[in-house]
Amino acid sequence: MQRKLVVICLINFLIAALMGLALRYASINPIGFNYRFLTHAHSHVAMLGWVYLMLFTLIVHYFVEEKKPVFNKLFWITEVAVVGMMLSFPFQGYAAVSITFSTLHIFFSYYFAYLIWKHHKIMNLPARYLLKTSLVFMVISTIGVWCLGPAVSMLGQASAFYQIAIQFFLHFQFNGWFLIAVIALFFHHIKLKDCKQFRLFFKLLIVSTILTLALPINWFAPHIVLYWINGAGVLIQFVALIMFLVLIKPYRISFLNEHSKLTVYMYSFAIFSFVLKTVLQLASLVPEVSLAAYQHRNFVIGFIHLTMLGVISGFLFSFILQSKLVLNDKWLHGGIYAFVLGFVLTEILLMVQGSMFYFESGFMPNYYFLLFLFSVLLPLGIVLIIINILKYKNHETSMLKALST
Repeated sequence: MQRKLVVICLINFLIAALMGLALRYASINPIGFNYRFLTHAHSHVAMLGWVYLMLFTLIVHYFVEEKKPVFNKLFWITEVAVVGMMLSFPFQGYAAVSITFSTLHIFFSYYFAYLIWKHHKIMNLPARYLLKTSLVFMVISTIGVWCLGPAVSMLGQASAFYQIAIQFFLHFQFNGWFLIAVIALFFHHIKLKDCKQFRLFFKLLIVSTILTLALPINWFAPHIVLYWINGAGVLIQFVALIMFLVLIKPYRISFLNEHSKLTVYMYSFAIFSFVLKTVLQLASLVPEVSLAAYQHRNFVIGFIHLTMLGVISGFLFSFILQSKLVLNDKWLHGGIYAFVLGFVLTEILLMVQGSMFYFESGFMPNYYFLLFLFSVLLPLGIVLIIINILKYKNHETSMLKALST
């Protein structure tokens, strides 16, 4: 795996985390930026600069046998599109420049999907099925983006059509492309064998991913049928989770023996977040809970961060720890622990404050200050991990020089 590509992805993640920190600070003091514009920048850089490009790097490394130059070129021009969004969204929000770079990124992602479909060499059948499915969901998700223009021109940004188009994109990005891709990589690492249980898990995962789109649609176009569709999807998703745990259980002992304690800890964190995400979605079976989750922003942000930082980033960090890019030292341990602690503390604050809003109990003391303070741990953790990777590179270089003399 190319070290510089991973470092670029982590720098993107660091910038997204610093933007998120600025958003948290804006609740304490004015920051001189349009809050909504900066939110767009934060989300785009986190999703497309960190998760997308990190998946790009991992998929090419593990699943493409012949590393053609086109993959390297595509990575860098995609990074140019990310930087374009990074520099335009904070100042203009959705406007000509930012939309241009966002559109370019979509076309680059189509080309990436085509290249992987054409050049992949995946011997592990479960990983192959899941990877191809994740790429299909990635392409499908962009239908939501293409609907935004017609939605604005026909009905405006406040319309249900516009909001549903956004939710369509986000749902299939997070639950289709991102989540299924990291599961594909995870199954590749544990060398999961094809079996009847996997085939059932695979089918349940696809069906539940499609059906659970009904929940965000129901927020903007309420209908009893959508409630029942989402209910079926959530229950199927829970069964898929049980199948997932059954599938990985036989590999537990060998996995513990083959990896460092920190790597096992990070994988455990990611899997626990995956379980928690699925269990929390069961709560949407209660209409009052589903409505409260939509009405109170703390719950929405908390759930998005649980998926983005806990599940997806948890697995991505695990893959990095499993690579030969890091040195098992205090910088690495400090970075991982700082990131996880920052995530856990901010999640607790968001959920507690959201519950207080729901029960009309007002604000907890120093809520915004504590949220900002705990959020500092997230970029701090990323910085320490970057330092470790760069430090290990220098260590390798000095070792090679010593051997050559």
